[in-house]
Amino acid sequence: MPKPAFLSLDGPDGTGKSTQHALLVDWLAAQGVPVTACTDPGGTALGQQLRQLLLFGRDHRIALPAEAMLFMASRAQLVEEVIRPALARGEVVVADRYTLANVVYQGHAGGLNPKDLWAVGRVATGGLDPDLTLVFDADLDVALARRTRAADRLEERDREYQEAVRRGFLYEAGVRPGPYQIVDATPDLATVQQAVRAKVARLLTDFGWSVTEAGG
Repeated sequence: MPKPAFLSLDGPDGTGKSTQHALLVDWLAAQGVPVTACTDPGGTALGQQLRQLLLFGRDHRIALPAEAMLFMASRAQLVEEVIRPALARGEVVVADRYTLANVVYQGHAGGLNPKDLWAVGRVATGGLDPDLTLVFDADLDVALARRTRAADRLEERDREYQEAVRRGFLYEAGVRPGPYQIVDATPDLATVQQAVRAKVARLLTDFGWSVTEAGG
């Protein structure tokens, strides 16, 4: 029997992460892999309310530590309600963002201690880490040009903040080689998706799944 697997996709806004997440989930499903997709923050009734507050709640000034803890709370609920049950069923879970995002956005870019955020993240998730995290990277100007919707609370922060976000993702991926892998998000969607499939196929094959990079 194949082993359940937990994948997460992360990176700065505008790198195409969410689009690649949807394409990856469709590809896995087309190959008969039982897959659960989820978005962090969000994915549960509680998480959706927290997501709305965190990303679009401009009626409130949210202190940075509070912002970090609200993201953690949404993730704790997501793990309890969605991710662990799916893994227990033997499925492949694909998350759009996870703890790494907190470490970067509120830590490296926001000024909180990244090590503290990793520690709180372990509490929030019960120590559940992805088997593979793909970190999408592109030049900031490329990422900004790709945005097709109004900016949320985090996206509308200044360029210095956004540059710190990119540096944070690259740093964290660099010190955690293996389960954290950087994907060049600069090429077209199809080229990036092929790179994503190649990395995911290697992991899932090791876990006993029958997948082909060209499938779907």
